Amino acid sequence: MKIKLSNVRLAFPSLFEAKTVNGEGKPAFSAVLLLDPADPQVDAINAAIKATAEEKWGAKAGGLLVQIKKADKTCLHDGDLKASYDGFPGNLFVSARNPLRPLVVDADKTPLVAADGKPYAGCYVNCSLELWAQDNNYGKRVNATLMGVQFFRDGDSFTGGGVASEDDFDDVTSGATADDLA
Repeated sequence: MKIKLSNVRLAFPSLFEAKTVNGEGKPAFSAVLLLDPADPQVDAINAAIKATAEEKWGAKAGGLLVQIKKADKTCLHDGDLKASYDGFPGNLFVSARNPLRPLVVDADKTPLVAADGKPYAGCYVNCSLELWAQDNNYGKRVNATLMGVQFFRDGDSFTGGGVASEDDFDDVTSGATADDLA
């Protein structure tokens, strides 16, 4: 089931280069999307999770979904479980992956590349996801595939990344040296 999330905060983006999680598994592109628990999109995500489970497991979906949610085996998670990371406490998050590179575009829909510096961890994005039910020897889950990301607006960057500002430097055009300014 396809869903679109709007104006959600981006964390741990791996949008231009596939990476493994803790050096394990197959490399994939991925993103974590942060939402306020009061955001009406949370209801839409839960409805999509339920519909995906019902499509896969039919009449058994209700009971299985209770177990799956209790074991934190859906793509929607409690941010307090990762409270040591900026932006997570008090929020919910959706984790999504894709072995294929997702579409990554700017606000005006022009394609973006890593050198553009966006999207970045802490900015706000619109996101297209495909939810699917897993039922194999790795267990039962409801996962999200990352289909595309659109840069929406700037936000406070999470730790790391970014570039220097001109305010980080002094004007040295008059021939002043670093020792003169100290």
